[in-house]
Formats: sequence, C-alpha cells, structure tokens
Amino acid sequence: MFCNQCEQTANGQVCATQGVCGKKPDVAALQDLLTYVLKGLAMVAVAGRKVGIVDSETDRFAAAAVFATLTNVNFDPERFVAYIRKTVALRDALKKKVKDVGGNVEFSAGPADLIPAAGIEELVAQGERHGIPSEGSENADIHSLQVILLLGIRGVCAYADHARLLGKEDDAVYAFAYEGLVATHDKNIALNDALGLVLKCGAINLRAMELLDAGNTEHFGHPVPTPVPLGAKKGKAILISGHDLLDLEALLEQTVGKGINVYTHGEMLPAHGYPGLKKYPHFIGNYGTAWQNQVIDFAKFPGAILMTTNCIQSPRQSYKERIFTCGNVGWPGVTHIADRNFAPVIEAALAQPGFDKDSEVGTVLVGFARNAVLGVAGQVIEAVKNKAIRHFFLVGGCDGAKPGRNYYTELVEKIPNDCVILTLACGKYRFYDKQLGDIGGIPRLLDVGQCNDAYSAIQIAVALAGAFECGVNDLPLSMILSWYEQKAVSILLTLLHLGIKDIRLGPSLPAFITPNVLNVLVENFAIKPISTPDEDLAAILG
Repeated sequence: MFCNQCEQTANGQVCATQGVCGKKPDVAALQDLLTYVLKGLAMVAVAGRKVGIVDSETDRFAAAAVFATLTNVNFDPERFVAYIRKTVALRDALKKKVKDVGGNVEFSAGPADLIPAAGIEELVAQGERHGIPSEGSENADIHSLQVILLLGIRGVCAYADHARLLGKEDDAVYAFAYEGLVATHDKNIALNDALGLVLKCGAINLRAMELLDAGNTEHFGHPVPTPVPLGAKKGKAILISGHDLLDLEALLEQTVGKGINVYTHGEMLPAHGYPGLKKYPHFIGNYGTAWQNQVIDFAKFPGAILMTTNCIQSPRQSYKERIFTCGNVGWPGVTHIADRNFAPVIEAALAQPGFDKDSEVGTVLVGFARNAVLGVAGQVIEAVKNKAIRHFFLVGGCDGAKPGRNYYTELVEKIPNDCVILTLACGKYRFYDKQLGDIGGIPRLLDVGQCNDAYSAIQIAVALAGAFECGVNDLPLSMILSWYEQKAVSILLTLLHLGIKDIRLGPSLPAFITPNVLNVLVENFAIKPISTPDEDLAAILG
C-alpha cells in the first residue's frame, strides 16, 4: 500500500500498511487500479476529441469515478470493482468510435489496453503494480507536480460531479480532466509543461466551482444569514452529513409529515441558509459542537444517519443497521441508496427512539455567501475607510483529527476585535460556535459556506478590490488555510492561478511536494507554513 494523498498520512509521509483514515490496502490498490484505467480512458477521450468524438455519458461517468477516489469517500471494494469494469467497457466502446472515424487508437502498452483480472485478489495485485510511485516521470520534482495535478483533478471532478447533478456542465472541464490524467502518466513530460498544467488545473477548478455555485443558487436561491440551533428537539431524528444539497432536498421532501426532524452535520451545515431548503419546518438544526465535523458519535445520536457525497469515518458494525450512504459514498456492510429513495432511512429513523427531550446548545450564523456580504458592501467599505475594520482574515479549509489543528481555534480567538473573519468548509468547526461580536452591526465571524463556496469568497475579494481600486493582494486580507484532502488541493491551485500571494497553509505541508517544488511556490507565490498564532498575527498586522 502507498497512499500520501491526504494531510494525515502516517508520520507525515505515507500510509504503507493501512490508512490513518481507515482505508484498507485492498481498497487503496483498487483505487490505484481505477485511477490507472481512467488514465487509459482519458487517452482515448483525448484522441476522440481530435476527430470530433465526444461522449457525454462517458465524460459524466469518468468525473464520478475520479471523485470516488478522494480521501474518505468510498471504501467499498465491490464498488471499485464495478467502477473499474465499467471504465474499461466505456474505454473500449469509445476506442471503437474513434477508430471508425479514422482517429488514432494505437497506444503503447499501458492503461489504454489493460484488461482487468477476473477476481478481486488479482485486481488488487494489478492495482499494486500501478500506484503513484510507478506512475509518471522518474524526476522527483516533475513526479511531484504530476501528483499535485492528479490530486487537483480529483477535486475538480468532485465539484464537476456535484454541478452536473444540478444540470450544470462545461465540456472544458471534462476535456481538461482527460488532458491532465494523460499528463500524469507521461514519463517524458517537461517540468514547465507539468507546472503549467498544475496552474491550469486551478483555472479549471474555478470554472467547476462557478458551475456548482450557479447550480446551487439557481435551484435553492442565494443563501441568506440564518441562525442555526446546535441542540436537539424531542422526537425522531435523521442526521445528514456531506455536501450534496439535492440529496438533502429529497430527504426533506420525503420526510414531510413523518414526524422526523432532520439535522445537518459537517459540510451540510451551510444548507440552512438556502431559501429552498430552510422552508421545511422539520429541518431544524445542526447536531454536534466544536470540531465534530470529523467524528460522528454514533452512540449518542438516537436516529438514522445518512452520509452523502463524503464519508466521515468508518461506522462500527453495531451501528450499521441505521447508517446509510448515497452518491459516491460507500462502506462495506452499509446500505447504499442509489436512487434517492430514502424509505429505508425513514424506516430506520422511525424504529429508533429519537431524542427524549429538547436541548439547547446555542446557535451559529450561516449564509454569508457573496450576495449577503456584497449586499452590505457599502457598509463594509465605509468601515474600512473609517478604520473600524482593520483587516480581514479568511480562515478556512478542512478539518481533521491530527494534532495541530487547535492552531486555527487559537488564531481566531486572538484575532483583534477590529478584524473580520471569513470562514468556509469544515475547518470552521474548530471555532464556528465562538461568539465574537460585531463591528457596527457586521458580524465579526462570517460563514461563507461549504468548501466549494471558495468561489463566493473569491468573488467577495474581487469585488472589494474593485471598490478600493487595487489588486486582491493589496487588500487588507490574509488567507490562513487548513488542508486535508484533494478538494483543498484544487482550491489552493485556483488561488495560485489567480495570483494570490502570502497564503499561510497548515497544519503541515503535503508529503507529495518536494523541496524544489515548494521553493517554486514560495518564490512565486510567497506560500508559507503556519507557525504560531502569535507569530503569524504579528507578521500580518505588524
């Protein structure tokens, strides 16, 4: 086993026996094999586009299959076997179409011609031969860039798949995913070409997030500031965790009149700000405090649990009868809902005791996406000019269990009272329930939303730069980010594509970045690792 794609790799280097996240070696090998055959499909798709052959079914499947290889999404070996076999079937069907119109389908032996083995043990063995160490350039720095590109593409495909479900697609996103996958297999790619593709990945990810933003806001409306209770209400309960708002909408619609209250968890929290979702009276709050985005206490939640488009952790066997997955999420032994018919989830919730009493744990504010913030832009600009607001901090990104993430809590607590904090993604669970007050009626802590809502944060920054007639890098704005998995990688690449500098990144730097590649990022973008809250605040504020 070789897996170094997330921030919590063993000893900060690589998981070689079992993933810190719970991933088993067989799953890691099957993910590697799926990635390998997807590169073969990409070779054929690139050849097809040269002769006008584009297959939308194949494109959509490829994005979903790449998405399935993200950290903490799908750990079900059987699901990966199905992905592998369908990838090869689509590859060969596409190859025939390309050949029929005179396209080139002659590739050197490799992923475009691999025939999957018959049994799962043999498939695992194939995957072990085609993992990250054996792919791409033998030059360590170029190989590092190829890994960054691969992981960035995984983030892009996650957002593209979310957007596609909402009816938003752009062939340029699919075309780049194929182009990038092919480049990660190329042993002879030049360093500058690899670096160029890494930055292009950031540009394409911006487009993918734009598509997803349009899909969400057109379907559910623009988020509005909304207080969300953190306690519980007496009665039957379902907890939904993940990202896909369509899954949540379907669950809410199917539980109308059932006497079941629906709670969010993790990246579903921002859903409470969307008018199209907050209208449901039984959609009542968010369950879990502090940084429990990363850990569901199955024993304490007395209802059914639905994990959608991102898995949080491996459920214990004793709780599996009331845990369900949908979308790309998969765990062995857990019931998977493939068609958004949540009747089994509802049945499980009704069979559980639910909460026996009301409890109050305070509220948090969500819904400060670009429309809400830019709606008071004049007030914000005036506060900056009057020096009521000294500085803006974007403190966001991923959460995790690894020690060191308390940095972000301490940082937010120590940021002076004349500064505003924007936050997004699940990293906010380290401090999202802090009561930080306001500046002239503007809350000091503004929750922009999910990780993909980095698009909103970017639009806010661009609009403020326009208002002050300066560049984004000239704003009184600092970005302090935490990363965990591949969507964070793709967002960071987007920020680099936009030329944003002086980003602080933590809690530790990626194991797949070589010292030379890190030097390039430092020299060109002034990226730096976090140090201590006191030292970083002193450097930022002077």
